[in-house]
Amino acid sequence: MKRILIAFGIILAIGLIAVAQGKIVIGHRGAAGYVPEETIAGYAFGYALGADYLEPDLVMTKDAQFICMHDIYLEPTTDIEQVFPTRHRSDGHWYAADFTLKEIKTLSVHERCKSNGTPYFPDRFPVGKSRFEVPTFAEMIELVQGLNKSTGRDVGIYPELKRPSWHEEQGLPMEQALLDTLSSYGYAEPGVKAYIQCFEAASLQELHRMETKIPLIQLVSGSWSYSKMWSEQGLETIATYADGIGPSKAIIEKNPKYVKWAHALGLVVHPYTFRKDQLPSKYASLAQELDRFYNDYNVDGVFTDFVDIAVAVLASH
Repeated sequence: MKRILIAFGIILAIGLIAVAQGKIVIGHRGAAGYVPEETIAGYAFGYALGADYLEPDLVMTKDAQFICMHDIYLEPTTDIEQVFPTRHRSDGHWYAADFTLKEIKTLSVHERCKSNGTPYFPDRFPVGKSRFEVPTFAEMIELVQGLNKSTGRDVGIYPELKRPSWHEEQGLPMEQALLDTLSSYGYAEPGVKAYIQCFEAASLQELHRMETKIPLIQLVSGSWSYSKMWSEQGLETIATYADGIGPSKAIIEKNPKYVKWAHALGLVVHPYTFRKDQLPSKYASLAQELDRFYNDYNVDGVFTDFVDIAVAVLASH
């Protein structure tokens, strides 16, 4: 126990060093490199590893409750096919929006799997071991706020709205519901430890019109449909409604000036996603890749499945 407490104290100290440097570590879906994504255990472990912010992806249930889930359908990370074998749509997917929260709480979450049942990352947490459930956004917030109280740290939340236009079509509008939830937990005033991110510009523009005080982050994919956002002019447009960008890291690799362009417009830059088990061949280690982005490309933070490695990189400078 003494060793555990000492180790945790070291992690907290490293985290404080990272904050002091002004650059942040964002626990992508919790601590997805070690514990199944979007679970309370994963968020807790990401917190313990020293994350400055923890990222939950948000979708809505049939009864309009926010749950932490990367996809709008349930089969990649839960046992929905076994529990509700006939409840899929005609496209073969089991959608969260077709199930109540009570029904979703009966599911077990596992490491992300392909359609044939094999894990995307074979060396991560073994599929079928232990039991994890789908958390609500409220449960995730309460965990973070509870740990902030018990540890004295001030870790933030970084929710992503997933496919809000699709949810709108299902009769489940997300924007006001998100602001109401955040406000109920004290995330309403300027300076709170929170960001809101989304790939859909229209959703962020709507939040901007609602005059939220929470910084908004435009996610920028590397797919061609986002190519207008890769230019200086595209960033100028983003700066009219958002406070930062979350670009695919490949965009920065291809054009390091992209970070300078964004900074010149007052936008923070938080690229995604850094994984040691999905490492570009040009890097010998995840630490080397992170060092390049933090210190050569000068990004303000990163989304990573391996929080501890990013925290250590920041602490080494």
